[in-house]
Amino acid sequence: MLDEPTIGLHPRDNGILLGALAKLGAAGNTLVVVEHDEDTIRRADHLIDIGPGAGKRGGRLVAEGTAADLSAQPDSVTGRLLAHPLRHPLVPRRPIDWTAPALLLRGATLHNLQRVDLRVPLGRLVAVTGVSGSGKSTLARDVLLANVQSALSGSRKWTGCESLEGFQHIDRVLEVDQTPIGKTPRSCPATYIGFWDSIRKLFTETLEARARGYAAARFSFNTGDGRCPGCEGQGIKTIAMSFLPDVKVPCDTCHGARFNPETLAVSWRGNSIGDVLRMEVDEAVDFFASMPAIAHPLQLLKDVGLGYLTLGQPSPTLSGGEAQRIKLVTELSKVRDDVTRRGQKPPKTLYVLDEPTVGLHMADVEKLIRVLHRLVDGGHSVIVIEHDLDVIAEADWVVDLGPDGGSAGGHVVVAGAPEEVVASGSHTGVALAPVLARA
Repeated sequence: MLDEPTIGLHPRDNGILLGALAKLGAAGNTLVVVEHDEDTIRRADHLIDIGPGAGKRGGRLVAEGTAADLSAQPDSVTGRLLAHPLRHPLVPRRPIDWTAPALLLRGATLHNLQRVDLRVPLGRLVAVTGVSGSGKSTLARDVLLANVQSALSGSRKWTGCESLEGFQHIDRVLEVDQTPIGKTPRSCPATYIGFWDSIRKLFTETLEARARGYAAARFSFNTGDGRCPGCEGQGIKTIAMSFLPDVKVPCDTCHGARFNPETLAVSWRGNSIGDVLRMEVDEAVDFFASMPAIAHPLQLLKDVGLGYLTLGQPSPTLSGGEAQRIKLVTELSKVRDDVTRRGQKPPKTLYVLDEPTVGLHMADVEKLIRVLHRLVDGGHSVIVIEHDLDVIAEADWVVDLGPDGGSAGGHVVVAGAPEEVVASGSHTGVALAPVLARA
């Protein structure tokens, strides 16, 4: 049993892994692999496709058989993408102007980096690629991210390099990773992204709430008199099981609604605050269509493929990929806020992402790519460490490290547009060529 064994592997290393799995199978063993990787899916003897959607919309067998069998099944999202892979670029590639702002790195020697001198264009989607162990994370996170953070805080003490210029064109820097957005059931997408306060305000403006004298605090499940006293606003109770893992069960007082009956008696357009928490994002987009401050972040959640989540989905139940996309939605909603702030210059942000496609289906990868493009179109800079060929093919600029891993890596093999990486004949270029050549 293997759960996504290709995570963190370069396409070259993928081939080596798939060869090893084939030998195991030829020796009479049975291999069951959970995987999103296209090459692994195509190499499988038998495919089982679960879906058709995610969350409550999934959980049933959509198709099974060969890749051709999946492609012939109209309900199979996997089959559709196997039959019709993404054609690149999805949006026109942004030109690189060398008179425009850029980060200038000189003499990077941290870990296995071999005195790397590099120019990273700002306001563009930049992919850092290379075989496993070539120095990608060291360059992007430990050198570029760390030193830009240090410079913006006023320090000029460089870590792992001789100097870094161009950071003056950046106002803030943020690493968007797959760590949880919250550790307690009270944390949820609505509170993390920030539109929950607007929803609470709507309920306080209803006639029923005014008659009862309810303020916004009444509709908080973190504190106050409005939350359920049985579960203290969590919607669930945790039962300690001594020598076994704790068991979480729905609250027998509020049945998961999080609020007490008096608070739930207040409704807006026929729904209580508890009903709103149970709404899926897709439903909530239409329900709050007349409220832009709420509808816009909800639409963004839908755009990144999270329409199946409920507004009150407890953060601990979210996967790493879901948490990361919620963080990206939070940033995208700030782009809109910046645009609506008249007379103020919106801050320019540098986003760094380390393999954001981990755990994502091919359809979700396409949605992630579009989110990254929207961040760049909003005037920001995105540096993504990635092995996924569809993401690399969408980059405006690629920094390919290598030529191999460990002591044989740490050099910039090629830096340029994806087409230039293909022309270089590097390990990444060889794998990227058929992706760019899709008809």
